[in-house]
Amino acid sequence: MEVGNHTSVTEFILLGLTEDPTLCVIFFVIFLGIYVITLIGNISIIILIRSCSHLHTPMYFFLSHLAFVDIGFSTSITPMMIIGLLKHRLTLPVASCEAQLCSGVTFGTAECFLLAAMAYDRYVAICLPLLYSTHMSSRVCVILVGSCYLGGCVNAWTFASCLLTLSFCGPNQVDHFFCDFSPLLKLSCSDVSIIEIIPSISSGSIIVVTVSVIALSYICILNTILKMRSTEGRHKAFSTCTSHLTAATLYYGTITFIYVMPKSSYSTDQNKVVSVFYTVVIPMLNPLIYSLRNRDVKKSLRKQVSEYILRIHS
Repeated sequence: MEVGNHTSVTEFILLGLTEDPTLCVIFFVIFLGIYVITLIGNISIIILIRSCSHLHTPMYFFLSHLAFVDIGFSTSITPMMIIGLLKHRLTLPVASCEAQLCSGVTFGTAECFLLAAMAYDRYVAICLPLLYSTHMSSRVCVILVGSCYLGGCVNAWTFASCLLTLSFCGPNQVDHFFCDFSPLLKLSCSDVSIIEIIPSISSGSIIVVTVSVIALSYICILNTILKMRSTEGRHKAFSTCTSHLTAATLYYGTITFIYVMPKSSYSTDQNKVVSVFYTVVIPMLNPLIYSLRNRDVKKSLRKQVSEYILRIHS
């Protein structure tokens, strides 16, 4: 299906976060720094998990894919935003705009499913420890991760299909720093009454299902932890969940604001601020959350750094 059959507009202009030249310079430095930290942090997590044999467990298998998804999610949006801050306004062909939307939705949705899979992993590890090796075998983990990516692709296809049915025959200035679905809808000269509902239903259903899995998993986990007689056992069980629970709360809090709440309940500027948080800031925070609050990761990281220093001095 060719874009040219559906639109007389050949390019979109992203207005970005601000038109203030001073703020653009400040934001450029800040977000470039955040992006570099995001890449270094997530790549380090992946390398650390791959190189340390005692981290070859389902929990860290999911974490390595979460790091990969965060890299993909941030890379699909942040570089364009940074370029836009330099140029003040960024012009993108329609096809590039659609590709950015699909990429962002794919990785963003995959993250939802991965967070749910990680919650299920913690449920099995704490509530059904004797069945852990069976329920979370290598084959099961691969299937779960594959399903996460497949779910992301299916949701992206939903967004792309709706976008390709729209006609753009007037203004082409997108009041955002990336090609998000809602700002693009505002530019369409087609009837969007049904089109705008379909992605909301799709995204809303995914959020409800994955949040339900996470909530039920943690209810069972909490119930099991409270029944433990050993204080040390309780602390150890709970400590394995706090990083994931923190990451899930941050991510779902922001995407719910954007994709579930009525659009009339917040302004475009509020949308931009929240979008910056879940597309740019959270991918940077995740490796910090999992490394600073996880004993195994900190231990492995110290070991790798020590070995590297010894190799340099030897």
